Amino acid sequence: FCLMAAPGKVAAFRLPPLPTIGEIIKLFRLKALKQLSQNFLLDLRLTDKIVKQAGELKNAHVCEVGPGPGGITRSILSAGVEQLLLIEKDARFIPGLQMLSEAAPGKVHVVHGDILTYKMEKAFPKHLKKNWEDEPPDIHIIGNLPFSVSTPLIIKWLENISKRDGPFTYGRTQMTLTFQKEVGERLTANPGSNQRSRLSIMAQHLCTVENCFIIPGQAFVPKPEVDVAVVRFTPLVQPKIQQPFELVEKVVRSVFQFRRKYCFRGIETLFPENGRLKRTEQLMMTADVDPTLRPFQLSMSQFRNLCNAYRKMCDEDPSLFVFNYREELRQKKTTGSLLGSTGQPEQTEDKNQL
Repeated sequence: FCLMAAPGKVAAFRLPPLPTIGEIIKLFRLKALKQLSQNFLLDLRLTDKIVKQAGELKNAHVCEVGPGPGGITRSILSAGVEQLLLIEKDARFIPGLQMLSEAAPGKVHVVHGDILTYKMEKAFPKHLKKNWEDEPPDIHIIGNLPFSVSTPLIIKWLENISKRDGPFTYGRTQMTLTFQKEVGERLTANPGSNQRSRLSIMAQHLCTVENCFIIPGQAFVPKPEVDVAVVRFTPLVQPKIQQPFELVEKVVRSVFQFRRKYCFRGIETLFPENGRLKRTEQLMMTADVDPTLRPFQLSMSQFRNLCNAYRKMCDEDPSLFVFNYREELRQKKTTGSLLGSTGQPEQTEDKNQL
């Protein structure tokens, strides 16, 4: 319901008196499951702080991922949103969320489903769509993600951003999400940082990524062994590497395969054994990248050059892109084992093993 407002002012939405999150947990006998890496946030001051990082939510449409017992949900509703979509995989939380839905008639839609498979491109009204070049739409994704799903989910959403599908069919939808502190540091790490990783490049080439603040582990129930970072993502109008997501991901993953070795060691894994050295040299020279730099020292423009040069080589020889280094190693191992069992001398892989 709404509180009475002064004449000429819009009434602010307020939830009616409800059981506390702690009481909800007791009422429905909820327990965080370790195998699902669940942790509840009961402090409403902290849930308000998370929601505040998302920016102005008045009259916005919000999707909350994994609301659990509904702490962040209450803070989102208190921010005056127009509509709130809750996607919860764990059936135990649905009755408590339905109670919240009844307390905010017409505002909350509860979906019992898995965010990794849920079709987000139909989640919001069509009139909210904006052109990619415009300001972000009035749509936000917010979530205190279980640690087990956070990395695969953000990779999936980064791919959606690259292809402008899923929740990004509406434009540059913003996200405010929680991660393990270490993952948050990787997402925002600069060149030269020990935390610089595949995740840093994939996120930063597509988004402005901000590490907003750290929540200490003891604020959660049960207390995780790590602190938690709140990270905000705003998709860029132009990605920093203008190549298909799969190509960028393949190059970046290869480079970081040997993060403590020189970067050319990882680059080598992009090419079949036959002609590997020559092609690696060709790629490094075309991209103008020092082969003795470590992967975490490479700048975004150097990764862009590597991706552009690799794309050119793939256009000239399409078999390159489908080449799989691990598959090549596996086949060599199988062949070596067969040779060994026939009494022939086994081939040693040491020379070619990177």
